[in-house]
Amino acid sequence: MTTAIPLTGIPDKDSALWSSLPVAALLLDESDHIQEINPAAEAFLNISARALRDAPVWDKVMVDAPLEEAFARARKYESSLFVNDVDVGSGERPPALCNIYFAPLQGSPGKMLMLISPREISHRMTQKNSSVKAAKSAIGMAEMLAHEIKNPLAGITGAAQLLSMGLEGSDIELTDLIVEESRRIVKLLEQVEQFGNLRPPARKPVNIHDILDRARQSASVGFGAHMMFLEEYDPSLPRTYIDPDQMLQVFLNLLKNASEAGQPGGSIRIHTFYEPSLRVRRPDGNSDRLPLQVEIIDDGPGLPPDIADDIFEPFVSGRENGTGLGLALVSKLVTAVGGWISVESIPGRTVFRVSLPLVPKEATDLAGEE
Repeated sequence: MTTAIPLTGIPDKDSALWSSLPVAALLLDESDHIQEINPAAEAFLNISARALRDAPVWDKVMVDAPLEEAFARARKYESSLFVNDVDVGSGERPPALCNIYFAPLQGSPGKMLMLISPREISHRMTQKNSSVKAAKSAIGMAEMLAHEIKNPLAGITGAAQLLSMGLEGSDIELTDLIVEESRRIVKLLEQVEQFGNLRPPARKPVNIHDILDRARQSASVGFGAHMMFLEEYDPSLPRTYIDPDQMLQVFLNLLKNASEAGQPGGSIRIHTFYEPSLRVRRPDGNSDRLPLQVEIIDDGPGLPPDIADDIFEPFVSGRENGTGLGLALVSKLVTAVGGWISVESIPGRTVFRVSLPLVPKEATDLAGEE
């Protein structure tokens, strides 16, 4: 049986109507604090009514438009305010294009209703789908080219090595350059092939700290030898359900990025913790709990602002001569095990957070039977 939650700001006769509204609705008091929130708004913002009630609205509802002054005038003159085609989100969900409607609550001076209506814009979805299709086509073409180009490159490399046996001085330098650049291209082509041809994850219960220790040890004696690594582990973390080899690749890539961004003597912090409230909404409307958190934090210059929103897309790179496949591969591997990856970046601090699931009960039972 579902117990109704009493609504402190909505008349009793209107409570059922309030709860049934198909659009996100918030009731704001005289000081712009959220007094009530309907179920549609909880779902849209991905925050519970308990967490929203009594909170300042502009701390919880992120609107990509300067609304405060116009909203204050609407309240002062008890008038309505329409705002169309603005991005609205929260700390728990990405922005979505919406229309917003503010109206005074009749019979309650100073109180305002805020209605948020996400817009179903076909051209934006078409653009997104077109971008995904274009990326898949580009990756498919790159895979085919990689396969076809590697064989003649091997021949070029072999021919250059044979030529170098009968040369001297600057001529040898030229053949060495041919060999070196050919090998570099082969390495790039192998990255492209790796991105497009991943085996399904072999998931099993894993202690995430074992994976992180292996990645840190490899980084500290190789590409990250110039950096200082700091561990901030929560020893009480339960096991996660992942493919250990693929997840090792994820953290090696993240540590490599952090090492390349940092200066000699810089630091990389590896932070693990448990966040029981974190949920990620799936396309089907359901949500998954991802309580195990791993953060890779560096003190480098930060991501270029013009690519920060697309950093996990293929062929997007913030480094000169970067392939733009490393973080796209990371995102693909994390998503394949039901996880989530995000990034926050300002100059001097970049945080890549990987959120991972717990071991499901059926996997635990199966392990116990073995």
